[in-house]
Amino acid sequence: MKFLKHQLLLYAITDRMWIQNMTLEEAVEKAILGGATMIQLREKNLPLKDFIHQASSIQKITKKYDIPLIINDNVEVSLAIDADGIHVGQEDAPAKEIRQMIGNDKILGVSAQTIPQALQAIQDGADYLGVGSIFSTPTKNDADHVSLDTLCSICQKSTIPVVAIGGIHENNALELVDTNISGIAVVSAIFAAPDPYEATKTMHHLAKRIVQV
Repeated sequence: MKFLKHQLLLYAITDRMWIQNMTLEEAVEKAILGGATMIQLREKNLPLKDFIHQASSIQKITKKYDIPLIINDNVEVSLAIDADGIHVGQEDAPAKEIRQMIGNDKILGVSAQTIPQALQAIQDGADYLGVGSIFSTPTKNDADHVSLDTLCSICQKSTIPVVAIGGIHENNALELVDTNISGIAVVSAIFAAPDPYEATKTMHHLAKRIVQV
């Protein structure tokens, strides 16, 4: 899948722990129908075989709506289902090695908290940067905080799109106006909501105001 900047507008990252009274597949489809422009499947605790099975199931939904599916961290899963791409953190294998493993036609996202990390990721072949945690987040207690000033500085120096992540919800999202980000990545704001469809509609509207599209 060719990577397009606008696909980062509302980047939904799954977390089955938050989902209420529905399957992950149902929640993902509701998010897409509500306006999610990219889906990242994040499964930290599933055994490899189960992760591949889950990824394949989610992929059927993302393909139905022509939405990119990104796998969090796990190259083996990404390759096994021929996912659209992968997102890796600073604690994972170097982005340069990941790029060599997945090839040039796949989307590569890299987490960054500092300007040096961002510049290294760009040099190593990243297609976009995930910068955060911007706000405190219940989904990743060990996440390093990134100030809005740092976010703005990374955006100014980056030659690739930047997505803000970490604790973003409807009550604080507009603090990201004028940061020059290309999108927002959200977890609980969508998947902890009783109705992921309505929650995603709200976040999509805010994302458009932030990115000014």
